[in-house]
Amino acid sequence: MNTAHHASASPVAGLPEAALVLCTRTDTISDINDHALSLLGLKDGPFPTFARFIGAQLAEFMVFIDEVDTRGEAWTRKISITSLQDDVLRCELKARRYEDGTNRILLMITDLDSMDRRAHIEEVAELQRAGLDEWRRAESFFSELERRNQLILNAAGEGIYGLNAEGKTTFVNRAAQEMLGWTTDDLLGKDIHSIMHHTHLSGEPYHHHDCPIYKSFRFEQVNRIEDEVFWRKDGKPIRVEYISTPIYDHQILAGAVVIFRDISERKENEFKLKTALQEVAELRDRLEEENAYLQEEINSERAHHDIIGTSAATAQVLAQIDLVAETEATVMISGEPGTGKSLIAKEIHQGSPRRKRPLIHFNCSSVVPEAVEAELFGQVRGGPNAAKHDKPGKLELAHGGTLFLDEVEDLPTNIQGKLLHALQNKSVTRLGDTREKPLDIRVISATTLSPSRASAKKTLREALYMHLSVFPISCLPLRERPEDIPSLAAHLLKDACKKLNRPVPKITERVMQQLQSYSWPGNVRELRNLIERAVIVSKGNKLQIELSGNIFEGATSEDNIKTEAELQAFVRANLAAALRITQGKVSGPTGAAAILDMPATTVYSRIKSFGLSEADWE
Repeated sequence: MNTAHHASASPVAGLPEAALVLCTRTDTISDINDHALSLLGLKDGPFPTFARFIGAQLAEFMVFIDEVDTRGEAWTRKISITSLQDDVLRCELKARRYEDGTNRILLMITDLDSMDRRAHIEEVAELQRAGLDEWRRAESFFSELERRNQLILNAAGEGIYGLNAEGKTTFVNRAAQEMLGWTTDDLLGKDIHSIMHHTHLSGEPYHHHDCPIYKSFRFEQVNRIEDEVFWRKDGKPIRVEYISTPIYDHQILAGAVVIFRDISERKENEFKLKTALQEVAELRDRLEEENAYLQEEINSERAHHDIIGTSAATAQVLAQIDLVAETEATVMISGEPGTGKSLIAKEIHQGSPRRKRPLIHFNCSSVVPEAVEAELFGQVRGGPNAAKHDKPGKLELAHGGTLFLDEVEDLPTNIQGKLLHALQNKSVTRLGDTREKPLDIRVISATTLSPSRASAKKTLREALYMHLSVFPISCLPLRERPEDIPSLAAHLLKDACKKLNRPVPKITERVMQQLQSYSWPGNVRELRNLIERAVIVSKGNKLQIELSGNIFEGATSEDNIKTEAELQAFVRANLAAALRITQGKVSGPTGAAAILDMPATTVYSRIKSFGLSEADWE
């Protein structure tokens, strides 16, 4: 049963803060003063158990009680009190244990929010009392300062003005008035920030609390600012740098003094310099872009290191390269994809007098038609394509060097006339520009069409075709020069092993026969891919190839129709390749049957019918 509250007999009645006596065994309030009654929203008993006021923080309160029981006293600010009116109070709890063995503690509760409010009221009152005296002292100080130093201030070349602790202008020298256009009548006693420092150059408001000048006398800081704006009386901004320094009157902060200078001319010169440096950077970027096309190695002596082969067709191509390289003639290289047309173009360029200038490669089929003109001729900033920067085209980048037009048959017909005009007139004009730039280039073209088919399809204007094909070179497909395959395969194998960090396996005679008997619809490019794939899957010291994905390509062509014997040979080789990959395993998810997508019984049957043995897949 709760004990009634009797103020006269209470040991806590005279305490200046909320206090009560709590029995920790029964959680009952045995005594309480008026401050605690008011704080908890209670009237005279009976009182609820104290746990009602703790709520969800009961566990923390029990830890607190244990600390009191152990140490005799404790305090905490981690527990909130909830009044009967459900107001959550931020409190400090202090408790002391009674030594009479009755499980009672004296608990004092301090309302921290109320304490903060009292401190704030006292601080405001103190500021109000001191404010008038400080204002009078500051006013007197600045009046004396102005009287004694006005001649010196007016003789200074920098603008100088003073502020009191409320941000009101106390003096402005002559230089400041001349730079800003404001007079002393406009500024003295006024909030100078709202008059000439109220807005950033971008138009955003410049609030007082963000201003470094105000921070000088509010936080006693010296602030040096190198680039801001003050606003003239005529509404125009001037770029300034300034230093704001707090000033004191008898060790009491009185305000700040600001010294500034007009840096508008300097900033304009910096902008001009920045623009000039940007133009230099753009020129550097252009040179870097041009140098990206330079060859990694230029040989002074003619040696066709990249064109490999011993066939008569390859020897004829090398002879044609030697004939035309030293001339300025345009060259048209024709051949199927993957036959090495770009290598021939590279060799012609490296054998020409232009070898020290870049070889610029432009694939006419790799750019969308709408962008071809800009890629070839370049563009100026803000031109027809709304370009953000000036950009040289491939023609301009090739000036003094060689332009290689790959797959030239895909050049849009509306661009062909303009290209022919540029080549014939030896000048180029960027999109959006009217200025012609001189053009000194040699053009090498490549097409996948034979000369007869190019004329029949009329994909190239006749005049442009005639201009580009002064010296034609034809690349035979790999199937028509099988004698080149051994040297090509050896070279590609070495490159692939170096690239993949693998030891170089041997190419057996059986593998070489397979390579030479294949039709190679993808030419050397397909051979390179097959060799690289074979290096990855091969185990041991022998190269293992897989032609199953390619043997039926071009089957509709008369040249690629396979006999029944050839088909059976392929099925046998394909089965052996699958067994080689699985190391002879037939069944199971990793066996040859799973790879071939057929029943294991069928695989066993074919192994027997083809007479395959372990030696065939090792």
